[in-house]
Amino acid sequence: QDSSECICNYRTTMPPFRNNDAVLKRMLSKSNNIALVGASKNSTRASYEIMGLLLNHGYTVFPVNPILANQGETVHDQKVYASLKDIPVPIDMVDIFRNSEAAGGVVDEAIAIGAKGVWLQEGVINEEAVTRAQKAGLDVAMDVCPYHELPRLGVTGPDELSEE
Repeated sequence: QDSSECICNYRTTMPPFRNNDAVLKRMLSKSNNIALVGASKNSTRASYEIMGLLLNHGYTVFPVNPILANQGETVHDQKVYASLKDIPVPIDMVDIFRNSEAAGGVVDEAIAIGAKGVWLQEGVINEEAVTRAQKAGLDVAMDVCPYHELPRLGVTGPDELSEE
């Protein structure tokens, strides 16, 4: 055998993304302005329920849905925006209620607007988008929901409410 040949099996792909409790806790406690992409007026949709939960925990939530925005609609009495770039304040976290494939474009938009983190909801899995977000310096959560993570991590809402 030629000694210049490597017999090691090097991994050619990144290992699958794993959530980190410290990152999840930071995202939930340090975020105040949250853009919720895939917002719905339908009270039976998860995005509607989670938006209400986030509002009740003291977060400022900006619903994003181009169809509802073009109709001048509100969700939970909050103005709906057509895209992330239309929101007039800096966004801490983008909560994504879109299918796994569409989530990639939303992550790219989140990077472009300078969001601090992206949260891909339960069932939304896009390893490539997560890698792009991490390389851009964003905090990332994937395939998890604040409904479960807030109580599990002992977070009651954004820290800024108790610090001011």
